[in-house]
Amino acid sequence: MNFTFHGVRGSIPSPGPKTVKYGGNTTCIEVRGNNNEIIILDAGTGIFPLAQSLLAELPVICHILISHTHWDHIQGLPFFTPLFIPGNKITIHGATDPIGQRDVSEVLNRQMEYAYFPIREAELNANIEYVSLKDRQTFDIGSVKVETMLMNHPALNYGYKVSCGGKSLFFTGDHEWPYNIYEPDDEEYDDFEEQIQLRRKETIDFIRGVDALIVDTSYTDEEYPAKKGWGHGTFSTSIAVAREAGVKHCFFTHHEPTRSDEHLESVFREALEKNADGRITNEPEFHLAQEGVKFDLCLANLHSCRHRV
Repeated sequence: MNFTFHGVRGSIPSPGPKTVKYGGNTTCIEVRGNNNEIIILDAGTGIFPLAQSLLAELPVICHILISHTHWDHIQGLPFFTPLFIPGNKITIHGATDPIGQRDVSEVLNRQMEYAYFPIREAELNANIEYVSLKDRQTFDIGSVKVETMLMNHPALNYGYKVSCGGKSLFFTGDHEWPYNIYEPDDEEYDDFEEQIQLRRKETIDFIRGVDALIVDTSYTDEEYPAKKGWGHGTFSTSIAVAREAGVKHCFFTHHEPTRSDEHLESVFREALEKNADGRITNEPEFHLAQEGVKFDLCLANLHSCRHRV
């Protein structure tokens, strides 16, 4: 099993000379199973260059797993070229909107109304199927097993554990590690803290031992207080979780869109230095997610395939 990053920015695409190295597209990750099953994690703008590479593999049979339907995770879907080609089969999985009580097909089809896009979903030529998911659901895609887990974000957001041939990865989607909303002297503090720690343990246990953790890491510790409650993680929380869960490789993604490549590398180095702990054995390998970089879980190595992007 392997995976390739096609979009690593959060919130809004950020193309330009300052983001050339790591990329300016929003979230999209291509996963390949051992039998070449195609699984796509999120449909940000990175799904468009991925679509162009898939045209060499017609007919395309793939599964798109949407973590949540915030704009930066679905805005590339109408431009996913295989949707327009007869003979392709595209299965789109995602969460039901708990506020509007709309399933994933209703939510996604809204962005293809004429007010937003010139081609309606009904005019697409591929065989398209929609699947609404639930928390802690398990299903198979060929030789690949997928497991869902509800994460913490201001929308119903699923993290996905993808396993195949004894290897596994976990993608958080957008996620902020829960914090106590009460002050320590409030009478509700202890009960709420117990709930938080229980939920944290459940999440860590779910992630434990994966070969690769792909985690929302938008902010530095200094930036976080102004962004608290926005539903995103920090370098420090990601490092701590990767260690606690005993993952082998940790990829920081959902890069802050105003951050240049140079600044991204700077805050990455500072975070590793700040959180250094020489007592830790079996330290995870930490990486910045980068467009066009492929990671083979069997060989545990990185190589660039940016010509595909």
